[in-house]
Amino acid sequence: MNRVKSTEITIHAPAEEIFDYLARPANHVSVDGSDTVRQALVGPERLYPGAKFRMKMHMFVPYTITNTVVTFAENSEIAWRHSGRHIWRYQLRELGDGSTKVTESFEWDKAPLRLVYELTGVPSRNLTAMVNTLANLKKHFEVDVQK
Repeated sequence: MNRVKSTEITIHAPAEEIFDYLARPANHVSVDGSDTVRQALVGPERLYPGAKFRMKMHMFVPYTITNTVVTFAENSEIAWRHSGRHIWRYQLRELGDGSTKVTESFEWDKAPLRLVYELTGVPSRNLTAMVNTLANLKKHFEVDVQK
């Protein structure tokens, strides 16, 4: 079974700028489409391979989650996971016209609770949140272009 949900968007900005933005946990609050990310608490200002960062979250109740970067390819791909072992991934591909295709995915194949996720609709809710996140990311980078 393919346990991956993904969505993509084209953003009029270089991959380098988008990647740098995503590699900074403090920025995640401003583009989060799930309305669960509250604050970067602990970790580096900018992520790197194997970096750990803790985020303040809220879903029904407040909690914190520590993430570990599992993929880091400068300007093209970054992914992290936490103890639930599902992965959040961003892939960036320059389109050659000053735009970048950004794909966000949620992968839960290795998550111990994968069947619970499916029974409770987590993948579908996360897909909706990812669509919102990418729309927020696009707004962040294209606000000056629209003026």
